[in-house]
Formats: sequence, C-alpha cells, structure tokens
Amino acid sequence: MSARRSLVWLGLTPEPEQELPAAVAALRAPAAGRPSPALLAAERRRVERLVLRGTQRGWLRYLREVTELVVAAAGAEPLDPRPALVAGEVVLDHHRMLIGLPGAGYARTATQRRDLEHALTRLRCHRDTTPSGRPGPSGPSQPRSTA
Repeated sequence: MSARRSLVWLGLTPEPEQELPAAVAALRAPAAGRPSPALLAAERRRVERLVLRGTQRGWLRYLREVTELVVAAAGAEPLDPRPALVAGEVVLDHHRMLIGLPGAGYARTATQRRDLEHALTRLRCHRDTTPSGRPGPSGPSQPRSTA
C-alpha cells in the first residue's frame, strides 16, 4: 500500500459494506428469489477486498455497477423491490456524502445520483402496490369508494 494513497473515502459510512452484499447478491440472482450462500459469500468477499485493499476509484466503479443493477431492477418491475431499494438508498446516501470529501467524486457521481433518484421513485411505487395494482401492506391507505 502506497503511503500516498488517500483513505479518506473509507470514513464516509459503514452502511455500504454492511448492507450491500446481501442486497447486491439478491439483485444478481433475482429469479432464484434468494441468493445462494455461495453468491452471498462472494459478494461479501468482493466488498471486503475493495474496502481493505481497494482505492476510491475502484470503490466508485463497484457502486456504479450497483447503480446499474438498481436501475435495471426499477425498469423490470421486480416481484420483490426490497433488495433494489436497499442498494439504491445506500448508494445514493453514499454518493450524497461525497460532497464533503476532497476530489471529484461528488461531481463524477452526479449522473448516478439522478438515475438512483428516478429508480428509487419507481421502486417505491412497486413496493407500495400489489401485483393487482391495489395498495399493498406498506402502501398508502385510501378510502374505498362506495359508488
């Protein structure tokens, strides 16, 4: 490890390394419903390797990949939007905090922030309705029409 390598990006927040592995593994295996233990372990190792031995540039590349998975899930109307919601919210929060760090990280993630905001809006709509289009358990309650 170079003595000149900046580690300031590691101090942003622990949520990405805690919450992303499970959410991203689920996004990578959406047809299975639940990611396999092997896929989950591989995602945890990848995040751990990036945090322990990676660079901010490598970390941002990974988060760009996660952003692409979230955007794809929002466009596909997933059966269970929760993994995409978790991943999207964690990455969006992370990217917003980049404004406080030196360097161009915040500017470089502007497009991702915009894409994540749009994707999260769609995913929240998916979460709030059942397949029949009616409000789901976490959706808004509206009075029923008696007409």
